[in-house]
Parts: sequence; structure tokens; C-alpha cells
Amino acid sequence: MSRNMSLLDDLLAFAIIKDVWENLKKLLLPPKAFSWQTLIYLSLFSWLMSSFTTGFVKNLIALCGWLFLIAGTAWYTTDKPVMIPGTNMPIGALITGALVSVFAFGHGEQTTATTAKDFVTLPLRETTFVLWPTISALITAIPEFFEGSGTDVKQKIPKVEVRQKVLVLVACSMVLSCWLQLYFLVNNWLEKYPSLQTDSFQKTYVLRGGIKESIPRNGVEILEKLQPLIEEEISQQPWSEVEQWLLDAKQRVASLGRNVIEVNLRKYEEKAFWRTEPRISNVKAGYKLDLLSIWSGPSANPVGYYVRKSCTIDPIAKSKTGRVEDKGTLAEIECARINQFKREAPPPQQ
Repeated sequence: MSRNMSLLDDLLAFAIIKDVWENLKKLLLPPKAFSWQTLIYLSLFSWLMSSFTTGFVKNLIALCGWLFLIAGTAWYTTDKPVMIPGTNMPIGALITGALVSVFAFGHGEQTTATTAKDFVTLPLRETTFVLWPTISALITAIPEFFEGSGTDVKQKIPKVEVRQKVLVLVACSMVLSCWLQLYFLVNNWLEKYPSLQTDSFQKTYVLRGGIKESIPRNGVEILEKLQPLIEEEISQQPWSEVEQWLLDAKQRVASLGRNVIEVNLRKYEEKAFWRTEPRISNVKAGYKLDLLSIWSGPSANPVGYYVRKSCTIDPIAKSKTGRVEDKGTLAEIECARINQFKREAPPPQQ
């Protein structure tokens, strides 16, 4: 009895394996030479051969591989098209459109991926994503202008209702491409001009990652780098020289600020919109020095904004060298740790 059961299990396992094998053969083996499987295999063979070559031959073989892959994918996905719900666009058109877009606009500095590794690892250009919906819509529309199959293909003018569907599909896809272009454009702006993030961009969905800044980091960095330079010129200096320095503070702070901006903001195009100015007022026996980093670029606030760091300069009676004969009045400067962000016009010069 147990031997019969074992034989039955073996037969059942053999039947399952045979069924799987038949399905694999049906899927993988081309039923005839002119089929989509043949084109896919030719594309894989081309990519394999391109990895063993260099230069012009490599690019030529890779180009053939792309053409075989696009043609084979388009053929397979149009045999039994599955429509996107609510539209007349088949899902296969999206796949073919993605391949055409990657082939046409490529990866980064490279025009096309010449190996399978390039296809996976190289970053795609923004244009590849932007034109993907429009190219997919055009691929969907092309069969409407032809009739027949195989080598017996004739041109035709679609019926009015079909033309309307095609126009609506292409127009909607172009609008989607425009939204994608807006997304990339706004985020490129914010990479070059990060201080714009303090405005109302965070309320839009096109902002990548929902980045929000309550205070412009470049304005803060300017003041943080400027502070030690100011302290170096004022601290422990004779009081009379410091008062003369304060008379020329506008030019000195502007000059030091320009150097700070050129060094620390050189990778940002927004550096041209930043400048530094001082504001000086009398307090008790000394002075209050406000260092301002002022934004003069585009802003939702018509009067712009600025970041302020306040310092106090006081005279102190201290020996500079420790010797009694060098005793005199020196200057001491102390700056606040916290920077203040003001959405208003800078205060007037005094």
C-alpha cells in the first residue's frame, strides 16, 4: 500500500514539473521566427555583445539592442492590452513609453545605457521623466492611424470619436508633463537659491521632501563666519582705534562680508543677493553693533528680510601686555549666540 502511494506521489510531482516546463516553453520559446520573443532575445544578445566591445562598435550594438527591446516590448504589450482604468491608454504604452524616453534622453551625461549595469545604476535625466507621459500617449495614438497587421498595413484617418479620445489623451498627458517639469524646475531653483525656502514654497506639493526653513541658513552662516573676523579687529584694541573703526564700520563690514559670502556661499547662485551692513547705536559707556545679513533677492515679502546678530562693545581698563606702563582703555566685544530673523526692511543707518 505504501509503495503504491509513493508511486502516486512521484507521478503527481512529475505531472506538475511537466506542466510547468510546458508553460515555460510556451512563454520563452518563440512560436515562429517573426515574434516578440525573438526581438527580446536579440536585444539581450546585443547587450551581451556590446559588453565585449568598445567605441563606435559598442554604441552601434547597444543602439540595436535598444531598438529590439522597444519593438519587442511594444509587440508583447499590444497583443492583449490591459487599459488603465478610466482611460483609453494601455499599460503597455506606459512601459514602451518609458523605454523610448530612456533611450532618447538617456542617463546623466551619457546619451544611452550601453550595458545592463548602466541601465540600473546611472541616474536618469529629468527630461526622461518629463516627456514620459507625452511619449506614452503618442505611442497609444499611433495604432489608431493604421489598419491591418503584419506586412499588410495601411494608413487611415480615425473616426471623429476616436480622434477626440486621442486629442484628450495627448492633451492630458502634456499637462501631466508640464506639472512634472514644474516640479523639477521649482526644486532646481531651491537648490540654487535655498533661502527661498523661508517663503511660502512649503505650501506647494511640488516641493521635494516637504523641506521647510524658518530662518535662511545662508544668512545665518554669513553672520557666524563674520562674527570672529569682527571680534579679531575689535577685541583688546585701544578704545580710540575702535571708535575710529566704528566710524568706518559700513565699509569694513561690507568688505569682510563680501569675502565671507564669496568663500562660504560660492556653490550657491544666490550669493549675489546677500550683503552685510552694520547698525551702530550708543549704549551706556559703549556701543551696540548690529551685524545684518540682508537678502535682496526675490521674496514673497515686498520689503525683503534680514538676519541680525547683536554685539556690544565696551571699554575696559586692562593691560595689553601685562606691564604697568601699557595700561590703558581697551575694547571688549561680546556677541549674542542667537540670530534674529526679521521679515521687514532693514533699519535705517544712524
